[in-house]
Amino acid sequence: MEPRNKSDCSKEKDIARPQGKRCGRRAFLKGAAKAAALGSAAVLTGCGTELLGPKEALSLRWQEYFKKNYRLMTPEEKKETVRRLERLAKIKNNVDIKMSARPPIDGVLFGYAFNVTRCEGYMECVAACVKENNLDRKTHTQYIRIFEMEHGQMSPDSGEGKFFHEVPVEDHFYMGVQCFHCQNAPCVKACPTKATWMEPDGIVVVDYDWCIGCRYCIAACPYYGRRFNWNDPHVPLNEMTRKQHYLGNRMRTRGQMEKCTFCVQRSREGRLPACAEACPTGARVFGNLLDPDSEIRFVLKHKKVFRFKEDLGTDPKFWYFVD
Repeated sequence: MEPRNKSDCSKEKDIARPQGKRCGRRAFLKGAAKAAALGSAAVLTGCGTELLGPKEALSLRWQEYFKKNYRLMTPEEKKETVRRLERLAKIKNNVDIKMSARPPIDGVLFGYAFNVTRCEGYMECVAACVKENNLDRKTHTQYIRIFEMEHGQMSPDSGEGKFFHEVPVEDHFYMGVQCFHCQNAPCVKACPTKATWMEPDGIVVVDYDWCIGCRYCIAACPYYGRRFNWNDPHVPLNEMTRKQHYLGNRMRTRGQMEKCTFCVQRSREGRLPACAEACPTGARVFGNLLDPDSEIRFVLKHKKVFRFKEDLGTDPKFWYFVD
């Protein structure tokens, strides 16, 4: 069989291609390279700006795309990234947000403890987390899962994670699960792009811009701690939390992983995570593990505590305890 002539193939593609302005992968990448070289996305040839937005928004997005990994950025570069994100929010949704890049606090290592004898399954923690962290309303994304357990059970694997009845139920207790911010986190090891890592204050974070959505972290996490965006998250503008953090509750996009960050936008300002603040029964304790006078240190010293799947060696900074 004679080899097909390359020009013939090109002709066939031209014939088969629908009429109208189109942008192929090669043309797009060529334009992207030019944009990177010239420092402006407005020179993308072969692709109309109507596809990706106004010129200013397009330029800002490309600057974000080609930026360095967040962990390697200088303070000045972080400030510039924050400025771009605030401007993009204004252009896209006509909303004014306040973006923070506040770093970890020296001398702080955050930890969490959950009192299984006090939680009554009311779900205020879940609702507060959804609102604070701008989680997708259409798919009802939740970082926190509450399991209804029968007495004698010790693992959420054997509990009921979806219940729609009045709580609490007699002879049952409730156990919350979220990201455990492991000191030896399997998700960090599994991430091929190093988009997830542990900060000096113990919070395991994700740089959404570097996440490629491979979902290896989901497979690696034994604690139900990861969420994947199949679509662009939908948050009504009147419900959006506008005080955001680059590594926390800023708006994510389709194809990105996300997770609990101990409400980094709150905890690094000396506030409780939204879930702990909203808990009506005082079942949630959050604080600095390095502070001997903190409530969480008191819990670890004086209460009966245990950790979920301790045998895995993940060393989670999340404990369960009983009164």
